[in-house]
Amino acid sequence: MLIEILAAAGGEAPQNSFGFIEAMQQGGVIAWFTLGVLVIMSVSSFYILFSKLFEQNKVMKQGEAARSAFWRASSLKEGASKLEKNSAYRQIVDDAIRADEDHSKLTDPVEAHDWVHGSIAHSQDTIKSKLASGLPWLATVGATSPFIGLFGTVIGIYRALIKIGIAGQASIDAVAGPVGEALIMTALGLGVAVPAVLAYNWLQGRNKRIAENLTAFSNDVLGYIASDGAVKPVTAAAGQKGGVAAKPAAKPAAPAAKK
Repeated sequence: MLIEILAAAGGEAPQNSFGFIEAMQQGGVIAWFTLGVLVIMSVSSFYILFSKLFEQNKVMKQGEAARSAFWRASSLKEGASKLEKNSAYRQIVDDAIRADEDHSKLTDPVEAHDWVHGSIAHSQDTIKSKLASGLPWLATVGATSPFIGLFGTVIGIYRALIKIGIAGQASIDAVAGPVGEALIMTALGLGVAVPAVLAYNWLQGRNKRIAENLTAFSNDVLGYIASDGAVKPVTAAAGQKGGVAAKPAAKPAAPAAKK
């Protein structure tokens, strides 16, 4: 409304000189550098989030396939052939089979159980390490980005104080730019940190569930090898649901004998 009145009076509409771009331009090289660092941290955090989410979903699907098809095979090698090549569960089975075959070649008397268990544990650690890669960067971004934003805030306040000292008075038009820059940097630092922390905690929780599934599968493989195939988990078969045998329908009661 005010703009229309000024335009009708023949005056020029006031220009906004305190926007985001204007504040960054007043901040100079330091402001743009701080903004660039925060943008890089934010983009890399979202890249890690989506890439690790895709990787976790892939491992979870491999686990479902292993539970549904692997233990139906008559041997570990046959079961391994049913798993996806280069999958996490295939790696555990292959390492277990290789360790079982190599045990006879050892000159030092080591129990087969301990030897195979160590090989499977090493395989698990390798998989967990791969799943955890990138998460330390999310933790670093979540911990440091607020301080990087605070650095920009301090610089903005410092520039505002310099302008006040030069002008001799704290007028709004003198300090609005630097103070606006300071507030923008604070908001950007928090905006980068919060998604990174949430993504880190969420991915860590999913990794924990995957590790539990891998441990359970590894124990089943170890038990199968140690018992020479006599011990293996019960799997869902025809006429079963969820791994539990379907109960047959109750037979009708025999009719009472007539007197």
